[in-house]
Amino acid sequence: MPTYETPGVFIEETPQLPPAITDVETAIPAFIGYTPKATNTSPDDLRFKPTLVRSMRDFEEFFGDAGATGATVHVTENAGAYTVDRVDDPSAFHPLYFGMRMFFDNGGRHCYVVSVGSRSAAGTVAPDLANLTSGVDAAGTEDGITLIVVPEAVALSLADYGTLASVILAQCARRRDRFAIFDLFDGANPRTDVAGARDAFPTTPDLKYAAVYYPFVRTTLTYPYVERNGTSNALVVIGKAAPVDVAPLAASNAALYNVAVAALRTRRVTLPPSAAIVGMYAAMDSSRGVWKTPANVQLVNVIEPAVALDSRTADALNVDAATGKSINTIRAFAGKGTLVWGARTLAGNDNEWRYIPVRRLFTLVEQSVKTSTQWVVLEPNDATTWTRLRSSIENYLVTKWKNGALMGSKPDEAFFVRCGLGTTMTAQDIADGRLICEIGMAPVRPAEFVILRFSYVMQTP
Repeated sequence: MPTYETPGVFIEETPQLPPAITDVETAIPAFIGYTPKATNTSPDDLRFKPTLVRSMRDFEEFFGDAGATGATVHVTENAGAYTVDRVDDPSAFHPLYFGMRMFFDNGGRHCYVVSVGSRSAAGTVAPDLANLTSGVDAAGTEDGITLIVVPEAVALSLADYGTLASVILAQCARRRDRFAIFDLFDGANPRTDVAGARDAFPTTPDLKYAAVYYPFVRTTLTYPYVERNGTSNALVVIGKAAPVDVAPLAASNAALYNVAVAALRTRRVTLPPSAAIVGMYAAMDSSRGVWKTPANVQLVNVIEPAVALDSRTADALNVDAATGKSINTIRAFAGKGTLVWGARTLAGNDNEWRYIPVRRLFTLVEQSVKTSTQWVVLEPNDATTWTRLRSSIENYLVTKWKNGALMGSKPDEAFFVRCGLGTTMTAQDIADGRLICEIGMAPVRPAEFVILRFSYVMQTP
């Protein structure tokens, strides 16, 4: 109470409402991979540093473009006419650039990028486990990240891929504020060893913090053809002749030049789906909420899955009785386009954490309550504080129930919040400085198997 020393009228405002709990952000991925540069104010000052990126313009300014070099067009000449036999992809390029485009085009708003080196530099053309692991560790120091994505992990060996997955899962479990999106190893191969790819993921309780998607996707994106100062980033080969740069052909052989450039500019990029998936997560979280199942949604910039899957194959991927490691599929449907068709975590046999929206909803509530109830720390551990804390959490969960995140026809059926002496705490707990609050929720689960039962009704005379 203030001290009053002179006569007069004094006004005091006494707060009646409990402190509000606000949602933390839910779809801020960290993209970890190789970039041509990582520069803000000095060369490479952004290497292994989580950097906030809000647009492709930001990404290109800090980290560069695709850095593609060495694409090769093979042609056959017949009486001065040229026929394209095949186009070899660039020998060196940075797929993270294309992943970022897929992220933003599918609804992503902002993200963090952790550059671990340049694939065009000597000795780092192929992804390296140590570099990617260091990138994951760097992401572990940033509190704003809620999703972990490493699209280039599939370029590692299967054993190294599993090792990196273990590191990512351990970080998600330790921090409890993020969720990992994996691409199935060898996901562009129709004959991929699915059992072996499943086994690459460790058998651990941490599987509930991740989901995996298969197959890769063929996109509308093309490898950039670039000309500078009379040279280009691509080559052309006539028959068995030596490769030559495409750019000078504009002056010496216009017909060959036009054929080569047209072939290069229509060469589509096949990508792991994770970048597009997290963009879709961000769009879904913004429009519907984190509790909406991120599935049955068309992916932007996708022509088709790299591997066509039928229902029988998709069933075996979605439900695996032996390991429980569910694989979500991406499938093409006539008249609907390419859809994400599955919503299970890697813990597919876990009754509590089987579904992605359930795991992510609990993460949202846990982190939002944790962040917004810091005011309780060092407050008196008495009934007044308990009541204010309980009311604050109840008001927040009522809002979630009204928005459709929780089951039940009334709040009492959707959640409970307990906090008090004799219910969640003992006298010893209070003496030890512990304030214990218990929260229970009944989350809405996705309608994964929609069963329509029909019967034939006989006409009666």
